[in-house]
Amino acid sequence: MTRQLLTGNGAAAWGARLARADYVPAFPITPQTEIIETLAEWIDRGEMAGRLTTLESEHSMITAAAAAAATGVRVFTATSSQGLLYGLEMIYTVAGWRVPFLLVNVSRGLATPITLEPDHTDVLAARDSGFLQVHCATCQEIVDTVLIAYRLAEDPRIRLPAIVNQDGFYLSFTREAVELPAPEAAQRFLPAFDPEAIRFRASRPLSQACAVLGASSYSYFRYETHLASLKALDVYDEIAEAFEQEFGRRWPPVEAYRCDDAEIVFFMIGAFATKAREAVDRLRDAGVAVGLVRPRLVRPWPAGELRRTLLRKRAVVVVDQNLSMGSGGVLHAELAATLYGQPGAPVLLSFVGALGGRDIPPEEFFEMARLAREAAEKGEAPAPRLLYTAQELREMRKLQAVAHAERKELP
Repeated sequence: MTRQLLTGNGAAAWGARLARADYVPAFPITPQTEIIETLAEWIDRGEMAGRLTTLESEHSMITAAAAAAATGVRVFTATSSQGLLYGLEMIYTVAGWRVPFLLVNVSRGLATPITLEPDHTDVLAARDSGFLQVHCATCQEIVDTVLIAYRLAEDPRIRLPAIVNQDGFYLSFTREAVELPAPEAAQRFLPAFDPEAIRFRASRPLSQACAVLGASSYSYFRYETHLASLKALDVYDEIAEAFEQEFGRRWPPVEAYRCDDAEIVFFMIGAFATKAREAVDRLRDAGVAVGLVRPRLVRPWPAGELRRTLLRKRAVVVVDQNLSMGSGGVLHAELAATLYGQPGAPVLLSFVGALGGRDIPPEEFFEMARLAREAAEKGEAPAPRLLYTAQELREMRKLQAVAHAERKELP
């Protein structure tokens, strides 16, 4: 095991290298391009076996990834933001092929307007596709999760493609000290991919699917994919335990920080949850019983573990770094469905924040905790709201007034 200073992108590339990915179909897009550049350099120098091919788009990249996986090859690819959406047709299509491969998504906010900074609207657009989804908060977690996700996806009980998600720039270009597993240890944990029946030979072609099915057959196949995803909850626990035995690090499906005696809990995914973790420590120093829950698995959704962790708490503050237009925060809706009707369900507060990489300073976590205490006392949650200061609102209104005046001056 060696220790290196790596970006999140570098960590993702090392995960693919340690997993011995044999085929890397790729298309560059900020901020994930460093991943495929790193892999291309290693393959070119002979430091990593395999082949990298640049495709003409994310759509064809994902098609090539799944087609290669269908021949029994271990496949790795990566994308971000608009690239993920450009390939979304094939994201939904190839999950139904039941071929395992890994896609690292480096989250970035979606147009319009254009931004280069992160939120989770891109990756959550793929939540209903059939891909497994694991969300990371640190560079160490990225390396380890790539190995875990391959073993999960390739398990014969599951056989689904997987997305490992990291936040653009905040994590993808942040350097952290990372313990890299020794190659022989990585190989013990993640043996060579055994495709079993999902192999292809040109001399003996065998159809593995049917293009068009009637309603009854279609329903069966779709629900079987759903059941396979649910099975990943149990299989993930087995794999996390095996990983801990091999490397001494455990990555549970749900991270609970200082939650045992917490009355109020922050609920977040991704790298910004580390900000909530720091706020929890500072609130604890002030005598406030606060904790943090961070799901790593988003698909399948770990409903049982979330109920065990959050029921009997007084209030849960959900901070969504996404926005489902006309509905609100995706995680808030999912958690509300999970806790609805359960004895001891907490008051659930909804905040949408960090869209396009907007910071969430400690003071905003402190204010959310204050509002959560008030809501718990009343037994009623306030209306969902955007994390946005009065000063930010004044500045935006000034810009709007200037733009309005300029439009009136046009001939």
